[in-house]
Amino acid sequence: MAGEPPPPLDPYPLPTFSEEGFTEKFLRKTRENPLVPLGCLCTVSILAYGIICFKKGNTRRSQLMMRARVIAQGFTFAALLGGMVATAVKSRQ
Repeated sequence: MAGEPPPPLDPYPLPTFSEEGFTEKFLRKTRENPLVPLGCLCTVSILAYGIICFKKGNTRRSQLMMRARVIAQGFTFAALLGGMVATAVKSRQ
């Protein structure tokens, strides 16, 4: 019993992708879940505008933009989780 080799593992087949560069991978991931890049773009835009408002001395608008940034980050995170769930459900079928 102790001298026998362990049984071979039969892993789930993993998807294989050819050697793809950054651009091809980015486009593929964007097609799979387009809301994540959109949320990231909104978050960065709101952050940049908030920093500009802060630099100009408009603290009220800057605070508003920082709150909007948190909401945009929440949207991005929800889109990321939704995409992960959709991918998991699709792979089980």
